[in-house]
Amino acid sequence: MALPTQLVYPGFEKIPRFWDNEQQSQVARVDPGEYYYSCQDEFIYTRLGSCVAACIWDPLMGIGGLNHFLLPEKVLHEDWHQLTSYSCRYGNWAMEQLINGILSAGGLKSRLKAKIFGGATLGRISVLNVGQSNIAFVREYLALEGIPVMSEDLGGPWPRKVLFHPQSGRVRLKRLEMTGMAQIEREEEAYLNDVAEHAKVPEPGSIELF
Repeated sequence: MALPTQLVYPGFEKIPRFWDNEQQSQVARVDPGEYYYSCQDEFIYTRLGSCVAACIWDPLMGIGGLNHFLLPEKVLHEDWHQLTSYSCRYGNWAMEQLINGILSAGGLKSRLKAKIFGGATLGRISVLNVGQSNIAFVREYLALEGIPVMSEDLGGPWPRKVLFHPQSGRVRLKRLEMTGMAQIEREEEAYLNDVAEHAKVPEPGSIELF
């Protein structure tokens, strides 16, 4: 099925898009280390293990987006809370790029709202406590920025599928079967190792309704 012609903000031309028959909507996919924002009637999709996704939107302007990040600090530093470490800069980058993008598209910071998901405890990454550190980081960041968290589904052992509608802020969340966990673990561990190795900012069951 041909996708409808829609506005794509500069920098997101390579974001994968597909038509979802169940949602009857275009869907843009965000992979680990990426973010995307839109003012279109579409969904933004990602799949999470230990990673966290922040869904942020301006309800008046109908502009919103989603990021997908994993803090690598335990691999790089013994001191998990070293504020000058690379991962703090990386986490800030993931949040700032999304928020600044929404503002540049016409959003107003005082109107922004957030929903946050992910941070599961999965396999070897759980030894590094990455999921819990991602949760702590995103909560603290949003609190410091004064962006209210309207809902969340964080922690636990479950991988998650998130579909975010940027115009309305609606989220469709599905906790995935544990049988799919191994692939997500492999993807996130490869991502974590790549970030740690290169130490640089990268380029840009039942469904519960929130």
